[in-house]
Amino acid sequence: MKLSIHGAARQVTGSMHLLEIGQYKILIDCGLDYEKDHNIQVNENFNFKPEDIDVVILTHAHIDHSGNLPTLVRMGFNGQILCTPPTADLTELLLLDSVNIFLQKSQKSHRNRRNKHQKSSGPQPLYLQKHVMDTVERFVTIGFNKPFRITGDIELTFIQTGHLLGAAAAVLKINDEGIEKSIAFTGDIGRKNYPVLNDPEAFPPVDYIVSESTYGGRNHTKDKSVEETFVEIIEKVCIKEQGRLIIPAFSIGRTQSLVFALNKIFSSGLLPKVAVFVDSPMASMATSLYRKHHSLVNPEAQEFYNKKGDEFEFDNLTYVETLKDSRQVSNYYEPCIIISSAGMLEGGRIQDHLFYNIQNYYCTILFIGYCAKGTLGYRLLRGDPIVHIKDRDLAVYATIKKTDVLSAHGDHDDLVANIKSQDSKSLKGVFLVHGEEVSMQALADTLEQDGYKVTIPEKDVVYEL
Repeated sequence: MKLSIHGAARQVTGSMHLLEIGQYKILIDCGLDYEKDHNIQVNENFNFKPEDIDVVILTHAHIDHSGNLPTLVRMGFNGQILCTPPTADLTELLLLDSVNIFLQKSQKSHRNRRNKHQKSSGPQPLYLQKHVMDTVERFVTIGFNKPFRITGDIELTFIQTGHLLGAAAAVLKINDEGIEKSIAFTGDIGRKNYPVLNDPEAFPPVDYIVSESTYGGRNHTKDKSVEETFVEIIEKVCIKEQGRLIIPAFSIGRTQSLVFALNKIFSSGLLPKVAVFVDSPMASMATSLYRKHHSLVNPEAQEFYNKKGDEFEFDNLTYVETLKDSRQVSNYYEPCIIISSAGMLEGGRIQDHLFYNIQNYYCTILFIGYCAKGTLGYRLLRGDPIVHIKDRDLAVYATIKKTDVLSAHGDHDDLVANIKSQDSKSLKGVFLVHGEEVSMQALADTLEQDGYKVTIPEKDVVYEL
């Protein structure tokens, strides 16, 4: 049995792991790598033949895990894609949105080159809607904790990880030439007591774990709850300063958890009502899918629904649909909260809100998630005094803040606890992926002190298991 890491090796994005059992090839995740200086075409450079992959296992819908699937299909993959039912629905939504982003960037590049009287040969879309629909047709959905036999020698079980609706770890039991082996791919591991989502479930004993390491070496703030944190921020920005709070948030996952937290705050009277705008059509569609799969939300959200109604609706909340309505939000001069995508500020309506508010002293931009290197969000968090938005260089006068209370990733202690649920003597190896090198090393140092055998794999290197 062989393992090779073809994405998210010593970096966060682009998860893609190849497991070979004899001649049978399983690809676990096929994510978009967007850390290579915005050169999206690097995602076509598979270090294997797509047509040789027998099956893909998709842990969850986020683009850094699913976003390169249509490229794989376009370049020859012809097998099934195994995932949970919510993952199938949410992935389709995200992939179609990716096509729109590709087309917008391609058109922008074409216009810029034309204005400079250059030949129009800018970046082409990585894939089109046709390729997304070809990909969606390959989805085969499997519920949590329901063993699924891929072949006579390979059994797959999805274990809930609590990172996103439908997010799962893939646990494989394998008969490798008469020898029983097992390996778990964590995907992304969530946190306990997170709004809307269930707690991560424990893994069964396995021989090997391929684990994410995003927050290796860092622990989340634990002195305040989600509600306490947002009450404090909203009270300062929107009530005392009569200002505007802009929250960049991923349309799928983070927005639904944030809306539920705000619903609890305003419905319980912890703050006077402030207008809340969710300016993301995709967030509205994703929220409908959360309703569709409502049986998978956590007990707190289900109890709220039974007692008070839809956890994703409240009086002072408006879902902004059209671009015209979005522009009207920019002209809303009362204190308000604007939740818009994308979370790293790379495209989406959030750029319009930034364009009109980045120089507003009474505006606070609050980051609630990770921003990859090279993104506009990363540059703002780094403290750049001038940023480039919509073809203009703008000075940053707005307040830039960050909170990790809504981070959907488990922190250092959570990741360590997940690995330590396995016996160090029987666990033959831990492979760390999906993290910056410093995070991986911090996690490795902690685990090795307790006798775990840890590898920080190089990209494309083959490891014999």
